[in-house]
Amino acid sequence: MHYPNGKKSSKFSASLKGQKPVYSNRGMTLEQDINITNQYYQEQNMAVIHKKPTPVQIVHVDYPKRSAAVIKEAYFKQPSTTDYNGIYQGRYIDFEAKETKSKHSFPLSNIHTHQIEHMRQVSHHEAICFLIIRFSSYQETFFYPVERLFTHWDQQFDGGRKSIRYETIQKEGYIIPIQYHARVNYLDIIDKYYI
Repeated sequence: MHYPNGKKSSKFSASLKGQKPVYSNRGMTLEQDINITNQYYQEQNMAVIHKKPTPVQIVHVDYPKRSAAVIKEAYFKQPSTTDYNGIYQGRYIDFEAKETKSKHSFPLSNIHTHQIEHMRQVSHHEAICFLIIRFSSYQETFFYPVERLFTHWDQQFDGGRKSIRYETIQKEGYIIPIQYHARVNYLDIIDKYYI
């Protein structure tokens, strides 16, 4: 079977050979889902929340031709803080998005000390600050308040676990069902528990 562009359908070709079709990368990444959600929020004039750019210092660029510049060497200027920030109903929103393939727990090593320090600072000033955690094996996404994260973060240095159990996140967090327009509709959680 060929598509109008002349290319063969890989799913059809695979099934002709007696193999199962390949469905990898069928789902979107958490970041893509959040970006679509934030775009929807902005288009509907609900909130203005953006992904923060990573501060990078470009050192060396090759220009083989004008339209094909290639960055050959670059360095992070400084540690980044969290992934997203913005404003919703007059409140500052600040959050980090993390995805894990683990079925059993969320490793605290996925978060950096400077990110925890940043989240503590913005929380101190009454920002709505949280993690969005996706367990990709289950395709489940959770809103996880930083106050609960801080408890687990601090306990790891007193002999506690270096991860948060999946069951604990189910109990302490809030599931975010995948939706069509606002794919990761975290504002619903904020409306129920913060505003």
